[in-house]
Amino acid sequence: MDLPSLSLDGFQIVHLKKNGILREKRITLGLTQQKVADRAKIPLQSYRDFEHGKRNIMSASFSIACRVIEALGMNISDFYHDKYLFGEELCDSPKGPRYKKTGKLINEDVE
Repeated sequence: MDLPSLSLDGFQIVHLKKNGILREKRITLGLTQQKVADRAKIPLQSYRDFEHGKRNIMSASFSIACRVIEALGMNISDFYHDKYLFGEELCDSPKGPRYKKTGKLINEDVE
């Protein structure tokens, strides 16, 4: 008996941690980590630490947190009040789930 295929079309990822929001937003904007760091005027390693969860953006200085959030085109108040909890809409592809907006695979990075 064949099992019905499951489509991810229209589903969204729920981000339980802020670092997932940062990565997803960066990928959907087509930005490298370096570009976000440059826009936020912080060292690349500092941004990487936020995105990889080694450093919590919620406990960073307000100034740095604001610059990172704005560098990703997000609203600071919405970010702090979890308005970005639900991520970008997904769609299926032969290679796996993709962001509907950009077509990038969810596990793909920007070079």
